[in-house]
Amino acid sequence: MADRGVDLSALPKEVRDQLAELDLELSEGDITQKGYEKKRAKLLQSPGHSADPSPSPEAPGPSTSSASRHHRAHRSGGARDERYRSDIHTEAVQAALAKHKEEKMALPMPTKRRSAFVQSPIDTCTPPDTSSASEDEGSLRRKAALSAVLAQSLQSPEYWINRSVQSSSTSSSASSTLSHGEPKTHVPPDVTSSTPQERGSRVDLPPAVRGMSRGQSRSSMLDTADGVPVNSRVSTKIQQLLNTLKRPKRPPLSEFFLDDSEEIVEVPQPDPNTPKPEGRQIIPVKGEPLGVVSNWPPALQAALARWGATQAKSPALTALDITGKPLYTLTYGKLWSRSLKLAYTLLNKLGTKTEPVLQPGDRVALVYPNSDPGMFWVAFYGCLLAEVIPVPIEVPLSRQDAGSQQIGFLLGSCGVSLALTSEVCLKGLPKTPNGEIIQFKGWPRMKWVVTDTKYLTKPSKDWQPHIPTANTDTAYIEYKASKEGTVMGVAVSKISMLTHCQALTQACNYCEGETLVNVLDCKKDMGMWHGVLTSVMNRIHTITVPYAVMKACPMSWVQRVHIHKARVALVKCRDLHWAMMAHKDQKDTNLSSIRMLIVADGANPWSVSSCDAFLNVFQSHGLKPEVICPCATSPEALTVAIRRPGARGAPLPARAILSMGGLSHGVIRVNTEDKNSALTVQDVGHIMPGALMCIVKPDGPPQLCKTDEIGEIVINSRAGGTMYYGLPGVTKNTFEVIPVNQAGAPIGEIPFTRTGLLGFVGPGSLVFVVGKNEGLLMVSGRRHNADDLVATALAVEPVKTVYRGRIAVFSVTVFYDERIVIVAEQRPDASEEDSFQWMSRVLQAIDSIHQVGLYCLALVPANTLPKTPLGGIHICETKQNFLEGNLHPCNILMCPHTCVTNLPKPRQKQPVDVGPASMLVGNLVAGKRIAQATGRELGVVEDQDLIRKGVAVCTATCAQLHKRAEKITATLMERGGLNTGDNVVLLYPPGIDLIAAFYGCLYAGVIPVTVRPPHPQNLAATLPTVRMIIDVSKAACILTTQPLMRILRSREAAASVNVKTWPTIIDTDDLPRKRPPHIYKPPTAEMLAYLDFSVSTTGMLTGVKMSHAAVSTLCRSIKLQCELYSSRQIAICLDPYCGLGFVLWCLSSVYSGHQSILIPPLELECSLPLWLSTLSQYKIRDTFCSYSVMELCTKGLGTQTEILKARGVNLSCVRSCVVIAEERPRLALTMSFSKLFKDLGLSSRAVSTAFGSRVNLAICLQGTAGPDPSTVYVDMKSLRHDRVRLVERGAPQSLPLMESGTILPGVRVIIVNPETRGPLGDSHLGEIWVNSPHSASGYYTIYGEESLQADHFNTRLSFGEPHTLWARTGYLGFIKRTELLDASGDRHDALFVVGSLDETLELRGLRYHPIDIETSVSRAHRSIAESAVFTWTNLLVVVAELSGSEQEALDLVPLVTNVVLEEHHLIVGVVVIVDPGVIPINSRGEKQRMHLRDSFLADQLDPIYVAYNM
Repeated sequence: MADRGVDLSALPKEVRDQLAELDLELSEGDITQKGYEKKRAKLLQSPGHSADPSPSPEAPGPSTSSASRHHRAHRSGGARDERYRSDIHTEAVQAALAKHKEEKMALPMPTKRRSAFVQSPIDTCTPPDTSSASEDEGSLRRKAALSAVLAQSLQSPEYWINRSVQSSSTSSSASSTLSHGEPKTHVPPDVTSSTPQERGSRVDLPPAVRGMSRGQSRSSMLDTADGVPVNSRVSTKIQQLLNTLKRPKRPPLSEFFLDDSEEIVEVPQPDPNTPKPEGRQIIPVKGEPLGVVSNWPPALQAALARWGATQAKSPALTALDITGKPLYTLTYGKLWSRSLKLAYTLLNKLGTKTEPVLQPGDRVALVYPNSDPGMFWVAFYGCLLAEVIPVPIEVPLSRQDAGSQQIGFLLGSCGVSLALTSEVCLKGLPKTPNGEIIQFKGWPRMKWVVTDTKYLTKPSKDWQPHIPTANTDTAYIEYKASKEGTVMGVAVSKISMLTHCQALTQACNYCEGETLVNVLDCKKDMGMWHGVLTSVMNRIHTITVPYAVMKACPMSWVQRVHIHKARVALVKCRDLHWAMMAHKDQKDTNLSSIRMLIVADGANPWSVSSCDAFLNVFQSHGLKPEVICPCATSPEALTVAIRRPGARGAPLPARAILSMGGLSHGVIRVNTEDKNSALTVQDVGHIMPGALMCIVKPDGPPQLCKTDEIGEIVINSRAGGTMYYGLPGVTKNTFEVIPVNQAGAPIGEIPFTRTGLLGFVGPGSLVFVVGKNEGLLMVSGRRHNADDLVATALAVEPVKTVYRGRIAVFSVTVFYDERIVIVAEQRPDASEEDSFQWMSRVLQAIDSIHQVGLYCLALVPANTLPKTPLGGIHICETKQNFLEGNLHPCNILMCPHTCVTNLPKPRQKQPVDVGPASMLVGNLVAGKRIAQATGRELGVVEDQDLIRKGVAVCTATCAQLHKRAEKITATLMERGGLNTGDNVVLLYPPGIDLIAAFYGCLYAGVIPVTVRPPHPQNLAATLPTVRMIIDVSKAACILTTQPLMRILRSREAAASVNVKTWPTIIDTDDLPRKRPPHIYKPPTAEMLAYLDFSVSTTGMLTGVKMSHAAVSTLCRSIKLQCELYSSRQIAICLDPYCGLGFVLWCLSSVYSGHQSILIPPLELECSLPLWLSTLSQYKIRDTFCSYSVMELCTKGLGTQTEILKARGVNLSCVRSCVVIAEERPRLALTMSFSKLFKDLGLSSRAVSTAFGSRVNLAICLQGTAGPDPSTVYVDMKSLRHDRVRLVERGAPQSLPLMESGTILPGVRVIIVNPETRGPLGDSHLGEIWVNSPHSASGYYTIYGEESLQADHFNTRLSFGEPHTLWARTGYLGFIKRTELLDASGDRHDALFVVGSLDETLELRGLRYHPIDIETSVSRAHRSIAESAVFTWTNLLVVVAELSGSEQEALDLVPLVTNVVLEEHHLIVGVVVIVDPGVIPINSRGEKQRMHLRDSFLADQLDPIYVAYNM
């Protein structure tokens, strides 16, 4: 029994037996899951079990066309707007979604900052509950279980996320079974057993998805996937997200992308159940012959001349004003005389006689608004009479118009340099300040000519236009936009234009003197072919209803038909719809005069319901059912097919009800199985007279389709376009297609034209169109139609969230496949929760009905999508904005987990075997002497009178230092009450005092611990770290300055730490002049000299112990490497508290006796050029800095090099500028620094890097003697597999790595496999181990974790050289022998650091370095200032700092997701957008990702937006 809620024993025995039998059938695969659930529900409904609370699922009715029509007839016109209305489809979608009523919202809702957007109440932060607190657990279960049983096509969200991709017709019992609901079990259910209990667990929903009751507080405890209770809102959301991902993925299209070194995408294996075409090869379809009529004119201009002379008073065109009243009527006489004047003016009055501006055959742009059709008609016919080629285009409204650049491309390819326009239109065009028309983006330079009658010249008596018989010369050029957004001009020849008019006259049976109402744009397409060309040929009176009038008065066209007793009307579905909405005010309209209602977009499958609904409403107003004539057109082939009006009372043409699943595979299958995914299509009649039609495969060679296959319609006809003007290459593929048969042989000589329409030929040679090539989305080898997806989205009720007509569907290519994106405009009054609710329902509906996952669904504010000139959405421009991050959504939902099914398989780790050794020895200088503990009296070097400078703040010679240190020692001995070996914290701003206090401690025999002082403006964040170091180091006393002492005891400090428990605080500002009785000398060199405390990148505070021996060898090593003699000056722009910064400031300068200048990095915040100007002023040769200093200078001074140069800053003296770091060298930063300051004389070879770690503060440091640091390129895919594969520069997926500097004297480095601890060979990736006399002697911890100590500081290789003790750095890297020579003439071995082991992310069995993902993320959008990544459970979280405006926040979500998927093959789980400066960075400029992670989980980031990618 599938649900525990229903009591088995209460059922009658026969029902129980039937249920058991049913279960058996399902388990053995004799019945589909769907059938099982249907039968089961029936059994439980039987009178024997009336207590069952489940509503009876309604049996689907027969889906024949008559039933569906009958069904529709009883519906009212409805109050819903736009073209994709289909009641049947709405019902299908409702049915699919009805199953989701129980769990209202199991997807985590994105989090928005309250200030940034309108936010719904706080409740939305917790998952909504499904029950009130009073309901008992059992009834809750029953509800959940029943909802699951009823959910045939859409289970709980986990289900639809992980559901099998197979269409409903092929779903086996196994593929549609749910996985276990218990979160603990990860095994798929056992579908073979028929025990009732199995099913029980299967259908129950996971508790986490059911949500928490609102009674619980928002931060109620929740177990994470690891079972760790986490107390925060964020973790609740992530937990929800994890629950949606925990289920086994739907077995997708076979997972391609096996990881071989090339990682080539394999084509997914075809599903054996895919429907395939089975019919015979199609035979070309012939249209009726084009009749010959005696009085047809030899050219269109001749027809105009004839009517202008013989029927001058006959009305040609009536234009309406904005209220829908007639504005003016143009007669044939006026049309002829004005066109004649214009032709004469164009040819004779624009230039001089010898140099006319226009020649016959030149192209001219026609720029007229729709509201002024009369001017357009005159201009068009004037051009024809002058034999220049008109190119009608839309009126550009602004410089940055959507698609204006593409129109520029059209004008360029057609060689247009002259534009005709009306005076009113010219006045409205945007102008420059001096009154000229602005240069539109991408347009060639244009000359504008006004064609109002008052500016035209009457032709002289002897002038007559030349009207030749129609030939193959181009008559006019009509623009069309391709799927990619380029606008091309389709050239129509004079003979094509004439033949097309003849064919339309025959097909539509036009008669002389009829009246036609035209609602379409008269500049192109049907509006022009019927309303401007064919109408003149037949002396028809055209009444034009512009778009603007329709918006103001939607009934205007119906009123015109009624008033003028029009015989033909030319409309689109939207006009039918608008008229229907407004008809309530008009009781007395009569449409009985119409003999043909031509529906221009009748080829759109979703037009059926508009036509039906319109007929439904207006049949009572005299509209005859047989006059509705849908037609199919294409810019290239012009009219393809049109339905001829039927005989009175004859049966209406049948409809095709097709399976959407079949359509997605390109085959025609009548839909019998699932009424939810049916598409009802009406025919568009027969093809045009005189034409020949085939159906060919839309991609690849034009092979003829089979009879039950969907393909592209191709046409051969004299009445079609001839070419894309000026683009011969593209023309060939479209206008000169010769279809081939199955064997690949051409079927004849005659060329066909591709129409871009997808369809098939039905019974009786009727043409059916199911979509357009440009709306085709190819996802994983299946075809989906953008219009179908729009229709499904709009059928999701309630549509109060978005505007119906403002929705765009397109696909973007991400990670080797197309991904579907839907963008809609959100209504201003829609609440956050409603929008999210609607979006999640759309996802579910599309997944259910089309069996395709949506990648991204975005809602943008009203009226922000780019529009086409006629008010539709400019899809290409929208897509462009989406990809460039200019869409500015206010709501976004990404679902990469559902639709990305082609990720490489996760890596299974192989057991590692031990490889050959690779070891590196730095040049050991004077061998044994380094190992001895010499130089104990480090501070006493009075005999060398060396000057030492701070940055012009204070200076001290060593003698002065010695005296200062002695005073401090005396004070310590007196007041401190210290024992030898006690720890003393030194809390000083950067400077001389720090050094004096350090040596004072050494003289007194106590151990100094240098600590960065707290920041007075930010005590809450910085003081706890100080306190922590004081506590961990068990300091007996604190030496500091008076101002800092006041801060430590202030009230502000008391807010963040306990100020009463500080150890003794001694201020060293005004000390008595005393000398200590004796100066302490350590008995052995292994005694501790000082403690070095630092926070690692993973957020760990570690202190290491430095002995006197290590200090002196380190100083000696640096002195040798950098040739630091006593005559030198060095400048240090580092924090002097830990690591190499401290060594260089406090130790090395005293040891080597050179002058040091300290520029505290904090000072740079007040005066950026300080460091560079100091280098220039003192002519410094060697300088040391951190990455954060380099970044500050690059970002802050990069644009000011000229100003610095003018101030006399010159860096040509700098020989080496070393960046001190504990990370992989940041190549991009060092290179941009070198390039930016090259103008100031900085040598390109000067900048290099150093590398140290906690166990050894200085492993590499670029010296003066060695070769320049080398750079290699490694393959990122291999790096993820812990392999190094060297590639060429510029190879795809390559990562540049720079050597970290030359290895210091006395240091040995070896690369070791971290698991086997065996040494590795050259260019192999492993952990860097180091052996050196200046390694630290261990961690300083309270707990004395000896095991860790031994492991990190005194570890041995598993074989090879087992006696040497090594220290483990915790960094991955490799050694490569280069072609360069080192100082001793041997080949140089370079050490490349890849990254810290602790920081790496293990995802999908691969190892990722955060910096690589962050580099990609930071490149994704110009407004990402900084980014950081970390994992939580198994989700990748990306935090991006937004430097732009908050409205760009949501633009980043899809771009970040795309780039990480493309470049790293990972799906981002959560994208967090925060303010600049939120990502914590330590003094060395390293990101503190673990701190960030903790803040995120504790909900302390105050993010602008958090998106949970489903």
